[in-house]
Amino acid sequence: MSATLLIELRTEELPPKSLSKLSAAFSSGIANALLAQGYVANLDGMVSFATPRRLAVSIPDVVAIQPPRQVERKGPAVATAMKDGVATPALTGFARSCGVAVEDLATMHDGKQDCYVYRSTQAGEPLAQHLSGMVADALKKLPVAKLMRWGDSDIEFVRPVHGLVMLHGDEVVTGEVLGLTSDRITLGHRFLSEGEINIKQADDYASSLLDDGFVMADFAMRRADIRKQLTAVAGDAQVLWDDALLDEVTGLVEFPVVYAGTFSEDFLAVPQACLILSMKQHQKYFPLADANGTLLPRFLVVSNLQTADASNIIQGNERVLRARLSDAKFFFDQDRKTRLDSRVEKLAQVVYHNKLGSQLQRVQRLQIIAAHIAQLLGADTNAASRAAYLAKADLSTDMVGEFPELQGMMGTHYALHDGEAADIAAAISAHYQPRFAGDALPQGVIAASVALADKIDTLVGIFGIGLIPTGDKDPFGLRRAALGVLRILIETPLPLSLPSLLAHTLAAFPADVVKESTDVDVYHFMLDRLRHYLKEQGYDAGAVESVLANQPARMDLIVARIQAVREFQQLPEAAALSAANKRVRNILKKVTESIGAVQPSLLQMEEEKQLHAHIVQLTPVVNEHVNNANYTAALTALAAVREPVDTFFDAVMVMADDMAIRQNRLALLQALGEMMNQVADISLLSA
Repeated sequence: MSATLLIELRTEELPPKSLSKLSAAFSSGIANALLAQGYVANLDGMVSFATPRRLAVSIPDVVAIQPPRQVERKGPAVATAMKDGVATPALTGFARSCGVAVEDLATMHDGKQDCYVYRSTQAGEPLAQHLSGMVADALKKLPVAKLMRWGDSDIEFVRPVHGLVMLHGDEVVTGEVLGLTSDRITLGHRFLSEGEINIKQADDYASSLLDDGFVMADFAMRRADIRKQLTAVAGDAQVLWDDALLDEVTGLVEFPVVYAGTFSEDFLAVPQACLILSMKQHQKYFPLADANGTLLPRFLVVSNLQTADASNIIQGNERVLRARLSDAKFFFDQDRKTRLDSRVEKLAQVVYHNKLGSQLQRVQRLQIIAAHIAQLLGADTNAASRAAYLAKADLSTDMVGEFPELQGMMGTHYALHDGEAADIAAAISAHYQPRFAGDALPQGVIAASVALADKIDTLVGIFGIGLIPTGDKDPFGLRRAALGVLRILIETPLPLSLPSLLAHTLAAFPADVVKESTDVDVYHFMLDRLRHYLKEQGYDAGAVESVLANQPARMDLIVARIQAVREFQQLPEAAALSAANKRVRNILKKVTESIGAVQPSLLQMEEEKQLHAHIVQLTPVVNEHVNNANYTAALTALAAVREPVDTFFDAVMVMADDMAIRQNRLALLQALGEMMNQVADISLLSA
């Protein structure tokens, strides 16, 4: 008999931010175990349920008893199991453990050798025999950072548990999990439901909870319903959507009802971002804006209560929000009483890292680095230094102390209030960009200079004291900083040498604090991040590797080099030249002594003379194209050398017995390789 299987674990309020992840892990853990043990043929129609006080899953077509299964036990190898036609003790012992005679064993090839095997048919076992263990195993594998215990029990779970439903069709599957005995009884909404809910059929679960318990059990349906209600109640206003907040409020309510509230227009004098963050982060409200994106003095709250008169709910939320916004306005007004530049010295009391000093020491480094970058870009070095000086000052403000997410943004507001130049003020917030993948880049040379300085200082400093990212651990966000630097250099673009920037930044640190070769280590780390970035942009892996093999300094020219390589690969001569270049590399790799310049007088054969003549003629042409960043032309010009290269390798023995001639031919190949590989290592394009 097959029927729908329902599992529900009822708990205290679960962490709302991780509810959907817990639900997915709970459902997949149980479903995969059923699948592996043959209780279900597929997972079509499986439904996960998750509310603040329950995790549940419904899986159709689950059988009550497993179908018979073929069991196979592998025994000793045939080659060693018999000796002089007599079974060895190992073979007789294996047969005995299987309950059969040696003659009843079969043989099979296991991929390496022939061995004895025992095959039998095992009768299916009832679902009740295994279900509790499956549920318990699934719970152990939930992505939970910290477990808790309650009462006098030694049982641990993310929250105290109160009920377990295990229903197969209309039959309770007897079992025990986390000290709970299974039944068919659950509870509905904490306030709207009346009494226990008896689940008569597993298929009735969702409808019974909704009709009798005022619980919308399906997380996805509840989320969609909240979004629909928010849109309807907002009317002509725009909801300032936040998917993370939507997920969180979905994890906070079982029967969502959306209400609209208002706050005083006086609070709109506070920067919009402060008000929005206060509403979202502290109160889980959805702010509203007009068609131009300007914040309105209105908000939406997702309540867990439905009532005919919602005035008390609305007024209560308005009262709480008023207190929050009053705090924000107070912080904003108080902060502006102190100039931003007068706060910088306070950063001496803020530790950046115990090995790297204070935030003030870091600011002093940022001034040096940002001014240097601005000078390279032909920008105002004083403006870049001033922006770097003010960049971290808002860390000591009350507003950023309350809302760390506003650092930089508040600095820009306060700098403008103090009368700082617009580009300097803008750089204070923009220097954190890009904060994440896909985020906007800093606009303007001053902002870009400070942003680069900030990220490169982080990379060199943290790398320099040995805190290199390992695996998926990156507590200082070095991968994000590296990607930010690369994106600014490539996408802006900026004509800067990355190795030079790293070396200049290293020089800004005390010599006894960071390792001497840190700039080289960071450069190679960034090349690896660049490799991932380029492949995510859809560039051919082979072309990327060939360009990065040359360890380029200018990131803004990377894409042009890759595109030139792709066009070179379309040439009819490309494959032969790549193969020849690979051959040159392999020959030179084996040479241990130094190789000098080509001596024309030592060229004996016509083929090597012809190759030398082509190299002499072509090298200045390729060099000029490369110097002008005309990489496609540089690689296309190499087509002319294909024939002399082919004839050279067909006719000339490079490793001649005469040492002088051998060295001269090696020098010829070295000159050829240097000319061919200025844009990219084209030997890597050879299959």
